[in-house]
Amino acid sequence: MASLLNIDVSPRRAHSFSRQLGKTFLESWTAAHAGSPVVELDLANDQPTYVDTQWIAGAFSKPEDLTDAHKSALKLSNEYIAQIQAADHILITTPMYNFQVPAVLKAWIDHVVRIGVTVNYTDKGPVGQLQGKKVTVIVASAGAYEKGSPSENYNLLTPYVKHIFGFIGITDVTFVEAGGASAVQYGKITAEAYLQQYKQQVTDAAKA
Repeated sequence: MASLLNIDVSPRRAHSFSRQLGKTFLESWTAAHAGSPVVELDLANDQPTYVDTQWIAGAFSKPEDLTDAHKSALKLSNEYIAQIQAADHILITTPMYNFQVPAVLKAWIDHVVRIGVTVNYTDKGPVGQLQGKKVTVIVASAGAYEKGSPSENYNLLTPYVKHIFGFIGITDVTFVEAGGASAVQYGKITAEAYLQQYKQQVTDAAKA
């Protein structure tokens, strides 16, 4: 039985375009995987802590050398890693902030990427430990950054997220890039019409 980890990022909640497209994904995914578990993680409501000195010291200590402070600092990281280890498919719905991921998503990534846990260094270089999983990332952005366009290189989010998941072993990563959301703000298109442009891509990703 397949399992899905659904990670929402936007603080705009019901007004969020990425979350609304995520609901479309969930409808299609649950229909295709009847009875399969879905774990919800809302990073806007339950914001991750940031990596600090106790986290770093704990992450690079032997288990028998961990202090209570180390264990406390790593507790959330362990929970996030357990969630991603248990999932077959990870859905991330996120806005783009200043051409990159929001801070809460970066904080989650920093908790999940752990040497000796989700990635190991070998004589042949780093080897990710989370192979065999799928990731779908739905990104809503004010601007549009189509491939081949003059603004393509402004999109630093997509290559970074693809690289970081590959680093921990997940290479099956699909992006739905819902660009051009500013057209709704300026009254050039309705919210419904904007979302409709991307719903088929979202549905296809859910069924893949």
